[in-house]
Amino acid sequence: MADRTTSSITIGADRAAVMAVIADFPAYPEWAGQVKKAEILSTGADGRPEKVRFVLDAGVISDTYALAYTWQDDESVRWQIVEPGKMLSELAGSYLLADTGSGTEVTYELAADLTVPMLGMIKRKAEKVIVETALKGLKKRVEGR
Repeated sequence: MADRTTSSITIGADRAAVMAVIADFPAYPEWAGQVKKAEILSTGADGRPEKVRFVLDAGVISDTYALAYTWQDDESVRWQIVEPGKMLSELAGSYLLADTGSGTEVTYELAADLTVPMLGMIKRKAEKVIVETALKGLKKRVEGR
């Protein structure tokens, strides 16, 4: 697996409110700029999505793929690719949520490997753009509710 790109942001809401937005996959195209479509394929016993298919357009990385999710209450969610796309051969990541007293610190980790050769520098830049855009969009979405 590739090196992980990690970034954090503080959101002015509790963990449950943040996790509710993270779990609302059909709404991702409204706030996660690179996600053009997200379809829940299956849910777990807790009602949260277990498998989700995405259509992604992140400039140099455009693909359709499915991820499997593992939820840990309102503390974290981890995912890994279960149906690779034409470009993405590996994709894994997580949101880790921690109370700060004045909100929730959200740490986003992402690692991706591609089926096509790409300079590491370009791939890392694309990962960084995806992570930063997702965190800013998540913050805006949660705080705007």
